[in-house]
Amino acid sequence: QVQLVESGGGLVQAGGSLRLSCTASGRAFGSYAMGWFRQAEGKDREFVAAVSWGGGRTAYLDSVKGRFTISRDNTKNTAFLQMNSLKPEDTAVYYCAARRGTEARRDGYDYWGQGTQVTVSS
Repeated sequence: QVQLVESGGGLVQAGGSLRLSCTASGRAFGSYAMGWFRQAEGKDREFVAAVSWGGGRTAYLDSVKGRFTISRDNTKNTAFLQMNSLKPEDTAVYYCAARRGTEARRDGYDYWGQGTQVTVSS
């Protein structure tokens, strides 16, 4: 069992930056691939970014490529999502997720955090 807790959300102006963190409980953090998803009001949840268990491989939603960076620190059981050049359309609840396995995938996640709100004003 893995428990995930996100932090770092908030209100920011368009063009600004935020860094989300996801801290995991348990000893086997390094054996899980990690992902970030988001859900805007009235829309389905969508994949944003993923990182492999070792941190060497990543995947991104096309609309965030070049603006968002996912990373992880296995010594601290923490994954990060650095978000730069934020746009109003990035406004959503952002969720951290973990999946058993090594690959940075867009689906197949087993554990989810409670979410953190990101609001980008124009």
